[in-house]
Amino acid sequence: MAKKGREKNTANKAKHSKLIAQKKNKIKTKDAERKARLKAIVELAKIKKEKGF
Repeated sequence: MAKKGREKNTANKAKHSKLIAQKKNKIKTKDAERKARLKAIVELAKIKKEKGF
C-alpha cells in the first residue's frame, strides 16, 4: 500500500546533504591551498639555502 500525503523529511535531508557537501568542499580547498603555500615556502627555503643566504 502506498502512503498518501507529503513525503516526510525529504526537503530537510536534501538541504542537509547540500550543506555538508559545501562544508567538505570548503575544507578540501583550504587544505589544498595550505599545502600549496607550505610547498612554496619549502621551495623558497631550499633556494635560499643553496645560495647561502
